[in-house]
Parts: sequence; structure tokens; C-alpha cells
Amino acid sequence: MPGKHSTHKTRCSWCGDHADYRAYHDEEWGVPVTDEGRLFEFLNLEGAQAGLSWLTILRKREGYRRVFEGFDRERLARWTDADLASAGTSTDIVRNQLKIKAVVTNARAAIALAESGPGLSRFLWDQVDGQPLQNRWQRHEDVPAETPLSRQLSRELKRRGFTFVGPTICYAFMQAVGMVNDHLVDCFRHEECRRLGARFTGPGGDRS
Repeated sequence: MPGKHSTHKTRCSWCGDHADYRAYHDEEWGVPVTDEGRLFEFLNLEGAQAGLSWLTILRKREGYRRVFEGFDRERLARWTDADLASAGTSTDIVRNQLKIKAVVTNARAAIALAESGPGLSRFLWDQVDGQPLQNRWQRHEDVPAETPLSRQLSRELKRRGFTFVGPTICYAFMQAVGMVNDHLVDCFRHEECRRLGARFTGPGGDRS
């Protein structure tokens, strides 16, 4: 009997034969997320990926959670220079001081966003009018690296003090958290994520 992540299923070509990639593709990528903590984590992991493969970050995800205190924004906002320096010595994460500092900067920006009104989840989902965008790409080569919407999101996040949120990072983030369904049409997850999107009721209305 085929396993949970069977090789017989048709998948998006980017996940290849890597078991970690396949599990992520089959269970997480493209599933709408509204939880503030998970959104904050994904945003920073996508920023950490810049210039690297997602597989590198995926395999270090638990390490990132340990080093960055479960991506707890309140705790991270209180970090000192000593905390940043300590994180920079950890082999559990990519030791790039600018990316490490960005997590703390983004924690403070996320708190400020919550204090000013909408909060991170509502702010992000408002960019797509509260509904996942449904694409119908035939080939991996057709999927864009960025879009006008990701460029707009990048500008809005930067304006609110976030860093490592360029248009390409923002689009990868949007794909990851289900703001856009970019599974190829022949991928078995395309229809599953389309149905999830059809039932999605936005922040406060679903259970993601």
C-alpha cells in the first residue's frame, strides 16, 4: 500500500524526491493560515531563505524555533545586543547577523501593527480581500517569482518597519501560507487547496 507521501501522486515539480520537501508540500504549502504566530514564523523563515534553498531552512526549522524562543514576538522584542550575538553563534540556524536582527526588528514591527489596529493576520489577509487567490498554472516555469500584489505587500510591510520582506520573499510567503494557491493544476494538492480556499472565511473565522 502506498505511504502517506506516496511517489505515485502527481506533485509540483519543485519538491522533487526529498522526503522533507514532499511532506511540506503535501501538508503545509498552500494551506491558508490565519494564526498570528505561524504567520510571523513563516514570514521570518522566508526572509531567512533569501539566497538559499528552502530545503536548507526547512531542515533547520526546529533550530530556528529553539533559538528564537518559538517566534514569540513579545520575548523577541525585548532582545538585547547580547541576545543577538548569542543567536549568531548557534549552528542551529543560518548565521547571518542581518537576518537574525531582522527577526527582532520584525517582532517589534508586528507588535506595533497590533497596537495600531488590525494585527498581522488581518493586515496580511486584507491584501487579498480575505480570500486565497486561485491560480491555474500548467508548468512550474509559468509560476512568477513576484507579482504586483507581492510588490504592494512588500512596500506596505517595509512602511510598517519590517525588514527582509522584498517582493520575491513576500510572494514565497503568500504561496506558503495559502494567500495564493500556486499548486500546478495537475498536482493532487491543487484541488484540495482550492476546496480549502472555498471554505475559508478569513481571520477569526477558520481554524488554521
